Amino acid sequence: MTQRSILARKNETIIIKVGGSVTVKGHDSDLVTAETESKWGLTVDRRSESQIGRARAAIGERVLFDVRLKVPNISGKNNSDEVIEVQMGANGEVLVPFSSNLKIYAGRDIDVQGVHGQVDAYSGAKLSLQDVYRLGNVSAGWTMNIDCQTIIGNDVTFGAGSDVRFHIADLTSVRLRVKDIGGYWEARIGNGEKSVYLKSGGDVTFVTDQKVEPLPPNYILGKIEKPSTI
Repeated sequence: MTQRSILARKNETIIIKVGGSVTVKGHDSDLVTAETESKWGLTVDRRSESQIGRARAAIGERVLFDVRLKVPNISGKNNSDEVIEVQMGANGEVLVPFSSNLKIYAGRDIDVQGVHGQVDAYSGAKLSLQDVYRLGNVSAGWTMNIDCQTIIGNDVTFGAGSDVRFHIADLTSVRLRVKDIGGYWEARIGNGEKSVYLKSGGDVTFVTDQKVEPLPPNYILGKIEKPSTI
């Protein structure tokens, strides 16, 4: 097993890029600790986002090349946009301080637990965010299971290739639009001040303890459940 650790600052932004699946857990420590049993490599580094160039070309869903280049710091000035970057060639696990803000990219599954910052995540297969404070931009190639306290933005769209389970605890005034395998439906909670659009290739389950009002023209509601009290 290969393991690497690095000291993180408060509210650190951590970028995690994994070729396979990754589990990310918040822990009571100032260290970011990554480990993998794979022989495909593990790197943990601190760098400036502005020093990273990226070239990518694709035809449809087929990626022809995806190259990252480190741009030299010619000016010699210190960069204020430093982040911690973790890269793994295959599967692994990453422990992060509770206050971390995460950007995660995985070829397969992403499982995030107990993070008190914001999480942006892009998964090629399954995506699960549990006990996360703020939901950022997310997408999943297969299933999506979201349980967060709040979301960024007032007009957001989330999509997954299969089933979606979606719970945002403080979503008490929202216009909800859903397009899933059963068709299209709209609903409103409270005054509908925010807008959430959920797109799924499977079924959408919307989880809330608020009163949900169906909207015209069809006044149809999809699958709605109460949050677990366990």
